[in-house]
Amino acid sequence: MTTTPVLTPVEPPGQQLHGTLRPRHLTMLAMGGVIGSGLFVGSGAGIALAGPGIVLSFVAAGVLTMLVMRMMAEMAAAFPSSGSFSEHAELAFGPWAGFTIGWLYWVTIVVVLAVESTAAAVIVHGWLPGVPQWLLMLLF
Repeated sequence: MTTTPVLTPVEPPGQQLHGTLRPRHLTMLAMGGVIGSGLFVGSGAGIALAGPGIVLSFVAAGVLTMLVMRMMAEMAAAFPSSGSFSEHAELAFGPWAGFTIGWLYWVTIVVVLAVESTAAAVIVHGWLPGVPQWLLMLLF
């Protein structure tokens, strides 16, 4: 019978890790991971153009999104299904709603894919100006 050795990390003296993260630190890390940097970059241009009133628009959109997600969670708990959320729309409003929501979701994914690949190409084009931007977009 062979045993595998247990590897223990060797820490330099005086440089030991301490668990000093507080709940507020974890909350900010979670918010940064969920929101992402794109919202902050995009909101800067919006605030410069429309002023601080755009923050109220972000709050309203956030409240609506939270309400929709809560409603979807209630529907998923009341009527469990292995399908997507278009099945819940079909159950609540009829076949036309499920069909429409399914195709709108597909169109949204296609548009977001194009926007994300364009943004990535713009960023990489700044690093590699000799490569055409359309080629970078095609690669992404």
